[in-house]
Amino acid sequence: MTAPPLKGRVHNGEQLLGVLLRMPAEEIVEMLGLAGFDFVVIDCEHGPADVIALRQHLAFAQLQGLAVLVRVGAAEPALVLRALDAGAQGVIAPHIDTVGQAIALVDSAYYPPVGHRGFATYGRAGRFGGVLPAEHLDAAQQNTLAFGMIESPIGVTHAGDIASVPGLDGIMIGTADLRAASTDADLDPVEAVRQVHAVLAQRGSVRMDIVNGVEQARASFADGAQLVVYNLTATLMDHLRMLRGAR
Repeated sequence: MTAPPLKGRVHNGEQLLGVLLRMPAEEIVEMLGLAGFDFVVIDCEHGPADVIALRQHLAFAQLQGLAVLVRVGAAEPALVLRALDAGAQGVIAPHIDTVGQAIALVDSAYYPPVGHRGFATYGRAGRFGGVLPAEHLDAAQQNTLAFGMIESPIGVTHAGDIASVPGLDGIMIGTADLRAASTDADLDPVEAVRQVHAVLAQRGSVRMDIVNGVEQARASFADGAQLVVYNLTATLMDHLRMLRGAR
């Protein structure tokens, strides 16, 4: 079962709900699909960036018609290519501080003439060679999603220019990294987040938020986020602590 293109749903203005998942957790991928989530973000930045395990998670997601985005590490064009070849619908790249880094992300995610991603039809994305090259090229150019993460005061400063890079669909703020990187000389992180969100709304860039619970998710949607991602580790730990309270 192939998931419908997430990019079309994004650009139709749908509010989409997903989960950030660290590998290995194939059964949880399957459970997310059965529970009706719109997409899953497989974390290869803080999780193990194991391409074999990633392929297995993508296969489980495909069986459930669950769209997959992959969070790669900073400046990892090879992993971008492998994730997309294996069937991910898009990538999320951390630590985008400059326009040049955003351009490099787009360049790695798209085939020529938009970018320089190596062309192949013999992976899962090309149905193992079962799709005509022209058809595969057209589908990839139309349906690939590229998101950047702003996670530092430098990125906050350049947010408007980053959000305006052609081919970059949207931005997610890494609030934990932003707090860690901010000093007394920088904007308060809460104000920095507010300013970036205002810039995204002004530029028409898609906003993705990461949250720790249902109330935060509702607040993010109400505030203008179009994609909201649960941090599964945080929500699971909260649930386990709640269960432990029975004793």
